[in-house]
Amino acid sequence: MSSISDPDVQALQGKWEQTSLEDSGVLNPVDAHSAPGAITTISGDRFEVKTVSGEVLLAGRFFLDSTAVPKRMTWVDAIGEDAGKLLPASYRLEGDVFVFIAADEGLPRPTVFSTGPGQTMRTFVRRA
Repeated sequence: MSSISDPDVQALQGKWEQTSLEDSGVLNPVDAHSAPGAITTISGDRFEVKTVSGEVLLAGRFFLDSTAVPKRMTWVDAIGEDAGKLLPASYRLEGDVFVFIAADEGLPRPTVFSTGPGQTMRTFVRRA
């Protein structure tokens, strides 16, 4: 499990805007967990997704392993249909671009950045 002192945890701190979504092979489908302009804020090991008007769409925490190849992350939503589930993911963090691909609970952790059934990939850019 990650610690707050992990360089990638530190690099993820702040606000991120989703720029792309791929779900089960479909690019930019309608999504209940994001909205145009929605901002994901990462603070410590916790995240919160809010609409431009401030409505909370999703919140929870994450754990990561920046030493794995590809880098690994596990998301745990606190609200919504996946609340409490461990969602296995892989991620890339390159400067102000953050990409993760997550699978449904019980599926293998994705190792390539292209979705298949039961997988979701989100791309974010840093916002000031």
